[in-house]
Amino acid sequence: MPQSASDQRLYVGLMSGTSMDGVDAALVALTAKSCSVVAAYTTPYEKSLREALHQASRNPAQCGLDEFGRLDRQVADAFTAATVELLADAGIAKSAVTAIGSHGQTIRHRPRSEFPFTIQIGDPNVIAAGTGITTVADFRRRDIALGGEGAPLAPAFHHWLFAHADLHRVVLNLGGFANITVLQAGQSSTFGFDTGPGNTLMDAWCMQQLGESFDAEGHWAASGKINKPLLRRMLDDAYFAAAPPKSTGFEYFNLAWLAKHIDGSNIDAADVQATLCELTVQSVAAAISRHAPETNEVWLCGGGARNSYLVSRMRETLVPASLKSTSELGVAPDWIEAAAFAWLAACRLANQTGNLPDVTGAREAAILGGIYAGRPAAPGP
Repeated sequence: MPQSASDQRLYVGLMSGTSMDGVDAALVALTAKSCSVVAAYTTPYEKSLREALHQASRNPAQCGLDEFGRLDRQVADAFTAATVELLADAGIAKSAVTAIGSHGQTIRHRPRSEFPFTIQIGDPNVIAAGTGITTVADFRRRDIALGGEGAPLAPAFHHWLFAHADLHRVVLNLGGFANITVLQAGQSSTFGFDTGPGNTLMDAWCMQQLGESFDAEGHWAASGKINKPLLRRMLDDAYFAAAPPKSTGFEYFNLAWLAKHIDGSNIDAADVQATLCELTVQSVAAAISRHAPETNEVWLCGGGARNSYLVSRMRETLVPASLKSTSELGVAPDWIEAAAFAWLAACRLANQTGNLPDVTGAREAAILGGIYAGRPAAPGP
């Protein structure tokens, strides 16, 4: 981490979420007190890789060691290519980048199993060798080893960048899953958790029914009607009432979970989509009402920020709190998570802790991530 406001360093943050659609790559300039995204874009996965990742994550018993190894390498190659293309387009030399923070691709997250674990693939050795840039990766497993959920990790970054002395804020990330960071005015600590599904169920239902990977701007959901009995059954799920710390994933919220709650009812497909959208809205709103009732501002990030129907429903439901885009705070919604892992890489190189035990439930704060050295400036001994 840079030690002063004048000491600016460049990092690359790499992220691929539960939608498994590609790599978000952000070139980030960090000082001790600021973060700015210099350049960023998303590099889509090839269709065959995306399909293989979905298959491996949704049907793990069918993913053998050879397939696992192949996917680990393919994801690493995709992350490497995204970094090289990002820097080339930005006109930035690799030598100007202090480090890469690579989240990897989650294919399994089981923090509450008999033997807790989480798996993010995308071999950082390949990224470091392919770019020549020191790469920091494997951020989640130390927190798991300390009894934590391993997620969410972005709240530490949210607190560092967005906390306000006088305003009670919540940072709402609407990715595949929704999570909130509660930033109480003037407080040096924070907490946060996964509230439940964000886009994942809507995306999965859209793919099953329409063959489309997502509901563009929420038009399909907007065309349907909310089925209140289905919504009540889904909101009655024990996850929503469980106290934090908590995290979740597609291992729990998936089409099988949805089918259980539909329970053979004859519901129009568009109405199901509208109800899934409302599930995200109501579960987020309930979490904020319960755990952050004094909230003045909700700052929105993640891919869900592009779903205009979802955002409009969220804005109406969260009143009197305002709902605004993190763009107004200097970082566009699409790049918050990639920027967070660039920041976590800086924390790792400075031997600073990166997790928040009040968020993840870990026994203690810990230095997160492993360091994979890039090319040396001069030949070694």
